[in-house]
Amino acid sequence: MSLLDRLKAQIAQDGPIGVPEFFTRCLHDPRDGYYAIRPDLGAGGDFITAPLVSQMFGELIGVWALETWTRMGRPAPFRLVEMGPGDGALMSDLLRAGRLDPDFLAAAEVWLVEVSGPLRARQAARLGERPRWVGRLDEVPGGAPMILVANELLDCLPARQFVRTKEGWAERVIGLGEDGALAFGLRGLGKSPDAAPPHLPEAGEGGIWESSPAQAALASDIAHRLLVDGGAALLIDYGRDAPEAGDTLQAIRNHQKVDPLTTAGLADLTVWADFPSVVAAAREAGAKAGPILTQAQFLLALGIEARAQTLASARPDRAEQIARQLDRLVGKAQMGALFKVACLTAPDLSPPLFEDAT
Repeated sequence: MSLLDRLKAQIAQDGPIGVPEFFTRCLHDPRDGYYAIRPDLGAGGDFITAPLVSQMFGELIGVWALETWTRMGRPAPFRLVEMGPGDGALMSDLLRAGRLDPDFLAAAEVWLVEVSGPLRARQAARLGERPRWVGRLDEVPGGAPMILVANELLDCLPARQFVRTKEGWAERVIGLGEDGALAFGLRGLGKSPDAAPPHLPEAGEGGIWESSPAQAALASDIAHRLLVDGGAALLIDYGRDAPEAGDTLQAIRNHQKVDPLTTAGLADLTVWADFPSVVAAAREAGAKAGPILTQAQFLLALGIEARAQTLASARPDRAEQIARQLDRLVGKAQMGALFKVACLTAPDLSPPLFEDAT
């Protein structure tokens, strides 16, 4: 029985489920979840991430990590952690940039936080035996400072959705339509198993507001770790840098948007990263956080244009390709504006590009 059929049977027996439960089952169901059995990254797969666009992305994050480590006092050892490391391309490029300072590489203990068996295999094929793998951040040993990188991880964490009706706010749920197919519906907040967010905004009828306790909880967990052991965390994702309404739930297959209710387990599901809530949760936990930059601001400040020129000079035959890659990463109509960057740090650290974090 497919995941879709099992979800229908569950709903027929127990009633509608919330969007976060549906989201998590589609991605992580042990038998049929997308990340459990079929994650497919790259130009020939379902979606492409910045590390797969160009080596420049991971290299510049490596430069940022090296400078951050220097500002931390060059601790040895330190935990170099990537959450949601994809196929290992970002970490590979980061470590190559780390060769600028052999002491950085010698001090780094590489930890990859990954729940997908197929992706762990791809990471091992690219990175060899150096990394150690865990399924959760709290499984990375404490007792040493940490530099953490997470690219396109927040969007994999589910959000609740609330819809404004004539009677007020209601929670969006997934039930069965008259034809027996999955369908969106509404549940009064008094009947929701979890409390509603305390400050739902004013909105016109039909307006949708998203709230992701999972994203905020991750930010809080990272912040607590930084308070205890020191260090910094860099979060990069597509999403909002100011509170706003909107339905951002989407399913992607073969680089195209598909219906999430008919492709359970067959497509990648995402929601926008809610950077204001992430930053607020980290600050509430006692860490420094912010400001929120666009990916273009972040990469341009790190010198991506100079790096692109160096690569193009070394490989004139690839100059046009490198120019396209640069535009994909920083162009306003590409990843440059949609993707945002935030940094969480221990209270005593001022990382590069985020010196005015509060």
